[in-house]
Formats: sequence, C-alpha cells, structure tokens
Amino acid sequence: MLVKRLTTDCEPEMITIPEGSFLMGCDQGARNERPVHRVWVGRFAMARATVTNRLYQCFIQDAARETPASFFDEKFNHPDQPVSSVSWFDALGYCEWLAERTGKGYRLPTEAEWERAARGGLEGKLYTWGDDPPQSQPDYYSSWLNGPERIAQRPPNGFGLHDMAENVHEWCVDWYDEQYYSVSPEANPQGPATGTRKASRGGSWRHQIKITRVAARSSIPPQFRYSDYGFRCALSL
Repeated sequence: MLVKRLTTDCEPEMITIPEGSFLMGCDQGARNERPVHRVWVGRFAMARATVTNRLYQCFIQDAARETPASFFDEKFNHPDQPVSSVSWFDALGYCEWLAERTGKGYRLPTEAEWERAARGGLEGKLYTWGDDPPQSQPDYYSSWLNGPERIAQRPPNGFGLHDMAENVHEWCVDWYDEQYYSVSPEANPQGPATGTRKASRGGSWRHQIKITRVAARSSIPPQFRYSDYGFRCALSL
C-alpha cells in the first residue's frame, strides 16, 4: 500500500465513550486489581478495534519508521490482523504521528479509560459480555490457534468496540504500579508519575485462556516487543 499523503483510510474508526463512573477492579481477581473503587472518566473516544497492519503501514511509509518483525511472518502480517511486535514507544510514536498529521488528539488510553470502554456500560461484570465463562463465546475453540485473528470477527461489546479482551495485549499510557488502586484519584486517574513497566490490558492469543477479564492488569518494560502485544488509539474530545 503506497501512501503519498495521509487520507481518512489511514485513520482508525473511533467510537465516543460517554462520560461516567464505574467500579474499577475486581474482588475475584489478582491482588493488583484491588481494592475495587469507583472511578469517573470524562468523555473520550476509543478505536473500534486495535490498530491493524494496514493502518500501521501508513505510519511506516509516511514517517519512515521501522517495520515490525511481524510483517515478515505470514501468521501475523495479514492487513486486517492487529499490528504486533510493537513496543510502547512504537505505539506512542504512532499516536503522536497521527495526531500531528490530522490535528486531532490521538493518544494511548489510560488504564481507567480502557477498562471503562471494555466494560461497555456493564457494571461489575467479569467479561465484556457478562459473567459467562470465555469458553461460552462464539468460535472460542477454533480461534487464535497460530496467532491473532483478523479484527472484529466476534460481536462487539455494549459500546460497539471489538476485541477488547482478546487477540493481543494492548498498551496503555500509564506507568504500572501493582498498588496504584489504593491511592488512585477518583476522577480521570492517569497512573503513577514514574515506573519501570508500562501497563497493558486485554487478553492474548498466546494465553491458555484466550479471553481476559476486563479488570485484569498486565505490564512489561516499554521497550519490549512481543508477538502478542499491540494497541488501540484513544482520542481526546
């Protein structure tokens, strides 16, 4: 795909997430998901799906950026698969490039924004659809066998977002702190000021259980590039 100028084909489809409060965390989850606490998040937009190889190709060509290793592997390089093997710095660079080229407030989501969006308006549920186990979902046993699936193969959540808890881990903007919830502010938490690992959310095709609870937290150092790590954009409104 040759890109001579940035077009709307190079922008992700965004969905507005209304302002509101929700219970963040899970008493049934890991220690880093507690305490459950009420959080208010302002209005913003979240990408309908993760950034695909097709969208990321615009960035590579327009900004002369490094091509991810996944582009050279047929299990990962379909245009409609999520881009993977990108570091937090790569994801941040993409958002900054997109913001500069469009004049819009593209960025990575905070953990709170991600969980608010993933819940799709459901309060206190384990998964994007409710509390039924992941194995109850369509095509669970035939998906993610050798790598991530193409985006939007399964029904969206209540906000119209696809693949929020599966396919690839998604980078968030926050530094990660296991105990952050004990000191998190009630309104628009941004994560700790410093750290050594960046927060990530969502499940992974590499996991034994392929779909992760919406409250589950993960993290790795920001320079790492793994084949099950991608990202989706948020947009300030």
